[in-house]
Amino acid sequence: MAEIIDGKAFAEGLRNRVAQAAGAFSDKIGRKAGLAVVLVGEDPASQIYVRSKREKTVEAGMESFHHELPASTSQAELIALVERLNADDAVDGILVQVPLPDQIDEKVVTNTINPAKDVDGFTFINVGKLAAGEQGMVPCTPLGCLMLLKDRLGELSGLDAVVIGRSNIVGKPMAQLLLRESCTVTIAHSRTRNLPDVVRRADILVAAVGRPEMVKGDWLKPGATVIDVGMNRIPREDGKTRLVGDVEFATAAQVAGAITPVPGGVGPMTIAVLLRNCLVAAHARAGLPPPVDL
Repeated sequence: MAEIIDGKAFAEGLRNRVAQAAGAFSDKIGRKAGLAVVLVGEDPASQIYVRSKREKTVEAGMESFHHELPASTSQAELIALVERLNADDAVDGILVQVPLPDQIDEKVVTNTINPAKDVDGFTFINVGKLAAGEQGMVPCTPLGCLMLLKDRLGELSGLDAVVIGRSNIVGKPMAQLLLRESCTVTIAHSRTRNLPDVVRRADILVAAVGRPEMVKGDWLKPGATVIDVGMNRIPREDGKTRLVGDVEFATAAQVAGAITPVPGGVGPMTIAVLLRNCLVAAHARAGLPPPVDL
């Protein structure tokens, strides 16, 4: 039976370390590190995420700047707000919650954010830095996955890694991070031929394809480490829904060496890494070296 990788516990530890470092930053600089989150519209899932981000930011001893705009907000109005946040010295990180209403071009808004404050790591400049192996802001979910892998496996050099999924949010940056660790990396996706055979080569599998329980246990190499990024709601017999990943947990846990559960695996890491990224950005903007142990 696979070891369960407890992302919830790891994330709690990371948030505690961020809080300690945030306190030291405040003492040294005379202000708190600040994270600004912008929500446009009333998407229920987005409201929940934003509320959680705000609570965790305050718990970590950082300043939370919260901006809620109506769904009718124009692209020009949103860009004007982002530009004000870019110029605000109290703000170290800016996050614009997606999805955005149809009248707003997400890429245009994202690339209005000052790359030094781009705690999501989604601006073209930070994407390019990651691809080129330069230092920049790294997307939160892939970086959280890498932290869990290194905590479990230590040295990753030389391992075969398969990433299922090619999104700009998870799949592509995850592959870049694994390349940085000297893994041999394959990016697969829903159209990959003989996908089970590709997966069976993997010492490390990161599933981020968005299809519930697509990866079966007999696809896995015995002893593989499985990071399941999927968050899919499927119906239950009682008419309610339950949350499952992209990996069929029951069968995979019989074969894998270690596996993240859903929920309680990768999910909690995203906000913890967001806070970490904000503090790293605050240090850089203040001319300080990066905080240690983060």
